[in-house]
Amino acid sequence: MPDTPAPAVDDLTRPAYGRRSLSDLLPSIGAHLGVPGCPRDLVGVRRADGYVVVLVDGLGWTLLRQSLAGAPYLAGLAEQTEPLTATAPSTTATSLASLGTGLPPGRHGIVGYSTRVPDSGAVLNALTWDADVDPRRYQPHPTLFERAAAAGIRTTSVGLERFAASGLTAAALRGPGFVGLTEEARTERRVAAVVEAATGPGRGLVYVYERRLDHAGHAHGWRSGAWRDRLARVDDLCRQLRDALPAEIALVVTGDHGMVDVPVGHRLVVEDEPELGAGVDTLAGEGRFRQLYVDRDDPAAVAARWADRLDERAWVRSRDEAVEDGWFGPVDAEVRERYGDVLVAMRSDWAVMTRAYPRELDLVGMHGSLTPAEMTVPLLVD
Repeated sequence: MPDTPAPAVDDLTRPAYGRRSLSDLLPSIGAHLGVPGCPRDLVGVRRADGYVVVLVDGLGWTLLRQSLAGAPYLAGLAEQTEPLTATAPSTTATSLASLGTGLPPGRHGIVGYSTRVPDSGAVLNALTWDADVDPRRYQPHPTLFERAAAAGIRTTSVGLERFAASGLTAAALRGPGFVGLTEEARTERRVAAVVEAATGPGRGLVYVYERRLDHAGHAHGWRSGAWRDRLARVDDLCRQLRDALPAEIALVVTGDHGMVDVPVGHRLVVEDEPELGAGVDTLAGEGRFRQLYVDRDDPAAVAARWADRLDERAWVRSRDEAVEDGWFGPVDAEVRERYGDVLVAMRSDWAVMTRAYPRELDLVGMHGSLTPAEMTVPLLVD
């Protein structure tokens, strides 16, 4: 593994859009497959006749580097590679949209876990979606799967049946044929489905989503035995895929974000902090990355109160400051208003919680902010 020392946990890690970010992965693969508009490989995947891309939810680079003994196959791949950056915020919906579209969030418009829809003022949870929001209008850009299919490349997604018609799939990952599984526990059946999809005639691109590592991290923390056990199973799945796939099909493993374990004593609850709630009309986002929508107060005054209360616990930026600092890449006009007036990215292992979403209070591992532990994800190619 490269001799680069791990950065301090609270170093702000800006996304490397257009250079080495998750949004550059499928366009880089597309360059090898001959997809129009994908001129070159930016991230360094090998040339192959086809590709299987495994996205492991919650597989952060710094987390993997500290857990190599329990993942021998992935550890071997990690020895000669450098990470990618996730998106900002470092959250599943935004990262999957950047993976699927090949665009930064300022272009595709899925700008966080939960954000306010400008037209209605309703809060959209991008994972569960909302029947009142048309996913194809909300995210109108063609996905890399659509572009690849138009170029004559077989595209397939292998995943749980219930994800086939989800709003997030329609918005961010639409286009491939869908091979639905009723459950994920039977690795042999899953591997067989991926191999069948990958070995059809002509060039192919197969997408596989593995979600359970993230669940273990949220419930128990990424330093827990439950997380390490799940990582070992992810390692076994990837090894079995490599063993079953022909050599001319490349296996590519990455993640959508990392994670930080947040101690109970490092959780501020908005309802217990009057200066944080003052002037905020809509509180969205998640514990590690809050988006504050301000209608009746001065956003600068709200930002000042949050910055004063949180001090070194967070990076507090106005929307304009975050855009200028490159957090979201180039931002289209219709996307800009989807972001909060004030953005709060937590440092170290702190979080800002709310009782309005009580399930948040049960989480141990969290993500969303711009620390290296959350922002860096592996690029493992075999």
